Amino acid sequence: MNVTITEEGAKALVKLEGRLDTTNADQFQKDITPLMTGTHQEIDIDCTDMEYTSSQGLRMFLMLQKTVSARGAKMMLRNMKPHVKEVFDITGFSHIITII
Repeated sequence: MNVTITEEGAKALVKLEGRLDTTNADQFQKDITPLMTGTHQEIDIDCTDMEYTSSQGLRMFLMLQKTVSARGAKMMLRNMKPHVKEVFDITGFSHIITII
């Protein structure tokens, strides 16, 4: 999983590439730590090139969502492939996390 984070003022733009699973979940958590501890009011995550997420990945997204919401900010996932979005739908995460 490759994670690229850029900033536009109070907005963080995140680009995900590859598979998010147990082999790289720890690194993903390290990569997104600045988003959890930062002050961004909006976090926009582009999932165009994300191929897969395991339950570990779902847990990371949920953790990020809770942290961001607690400070009154917004997080959204966009451009998700249908087979990846299906995982979010089946698990109910699409009702917790904004996916556009």
